[in-house]
Amino acid sequence: MRNLLVKTVANAAALAVAVWLLDSITLTGTNLATRVLTLLAVAVLFGLVNLLVKPVVKLFSLPLFLLTLGLVALVINALMLLLTSWLAGKLDLAFHVSGFWTAVLGGVIIAVVSWAVHAALPDDD
Repeated sequence: MRNLLVKTVANAAALAVAVWLLDSITLTGTNLATRVLTLLAVAVLFGLVNLLVKPVVKLFSLPLFLLTLGLVALVINALMLLLTSWLAGKLDLAFHVSGFWTAVLGGVIIAVVSWAVHAALPDDD
């Protein structure tokens, strides 16, 4: 349970940094509390997308991983971020990523920040 909480906090922090750095990734809300709750909900949604969808996409794109020496992972991360943005819109969460290249850069930022926060926070592993 603690590991899930650590991963959610790491995702939320990474998404917050991406929202802060990139103008094309938006998180809107009337006050700070609603933005934080929306960010946590999007972090859970992003974690679910990465848990359920990403392994299937990686399996089907295995030849591309080999051909591009793993660079297709940037595209897959961008697609997972765009899928999260689309699902957030369907769930009336105020999170939006506009554009593929923004999603690529946002995916890189989220991966780096999430790794750093996850390394800094303790977990059960």
